[in-house]
Amino acid sequence: MSSIDIGLYIIYVVFGVAVLSAVLLPLINAIKSPGALVKSLAGVGLLVVLFFVAYALSTGEVTPQAIAQGVTESSSKMISAGLVTFYIVFLIAAIGVIFSEINKAIK
Repeated sequence: MSSIDIGLYIIYVVFGVAVLSAVLLPLINAIKSPGALVKSLAGVGLLVVLFFVAYALSTGEVTPQAIAQGVTESSSKMISAGLVTFYIVFLIAAIGVIFSEINKAIK
C-alpha cells in the first residue's frame, strides 16, 4: 500500500464524517427547536414552488448540436428550469443586498 492509497483512505473517512455531520447535526438541532424547522421547511418549500414555476416557464427546445451530444427535450427543460431558478434567486439576493445597504446608509 502506497502513501497515496493511505491518504485516499483517510480522505474517504473524513468525507464520510463530514457527510454524516452535515446530515445528523441539523436533524438534532431541528428536534431541539421545532420553530426553526418550520422556517427551514418554509424556505425549502418556497424554493420547490419557485422551481416548478421555472419548469412551467421553460421550453424544451433542443438544437441539432445538443441532440448530437445526447441532450433530450426533458433534460433541456430541466436545465432551463434550473437556470431560471438560479437567475430568480440571484436577482432576489442582489435586491436584498442593495436594499440592506441603502437601509443601513439611511440609518
